[in-house]
Amino acid sequence: MFGFNWLSILINVPITLIALTGHEFAHGWVSTKLGDPTPKMQGRLTFNPLAHLDIVGTLLMIFTGFGWAKPVIVNPRYYKDTKKGMALTAAAGPLANLIMAFIALLIYAILFAVNRKFGLGIDGAVEAVGFIARIFAVRNLCFMVFNIIPIPPLDGAKVLGMLLPDGAYYKMLQYERYSMILIMVLSLTGVFSSIIGTGVNIVMNGILNLLNLAVNLIV
Repeated sequence: MFGFNWLSILINVPITLIALTGHEFAHGWVSTKLGDPTPKMQGRLTFNPLAHLDIVGTLLMIFTGFGWAKPVIVNPRYYKDTKKGMALTAAAGPLANLIMAFIALLIYAILFAVNRKFGLGIDGAVEAVGFIARIFAVRNLCFMVFNIIPIPPLDGAKVLGMLLPDGAYYKMLQYERYSMILIMVLSLTGVFSSIIGTGVNIVMNGILNLLNLAVNLIV
């Protein structure tokens, strides 16, 4: 997506680490808030990316634009409503990526508007911030869209599970180990690219249109 040159890798590695760390921390934080001590006991309530890395998933994310981190282990027996608790915990990760993408683009929009209004003469800096902000946003949105695909063990399957009858939900989870192999194959062969690219473009354009409207109203 961004090319396989050293500059691209140098930019994408820290961005990837931030995206996956925020994603996994959000899973653990929500599960903890729902009464589950497991993420804290396993040291997952941290912003240290080393606690969340999955080598294969991280490399895929750096080079293809989507991948996964080491899953946060949760114990749904602590939830008052198992399916709802799992859905909320699962949704927290993609939501964290959406929020991070929005914040990055918001910072750029504010800097651009201030520079334009007050003539600060920092066009080069604004352009650089915009470049990084877009890459950061795209990376997070790729992670978000990939993870909301409703295939176990991705987050989308757990969110979908809240709407399924119990029998169908637990039947779906039984195939998790096989679907992980399918996900790796589809990722490496590029089958997911069009789906994720379309999803990222829709969300990205939505955020940019919203920010442009807000900036035009304020400035």
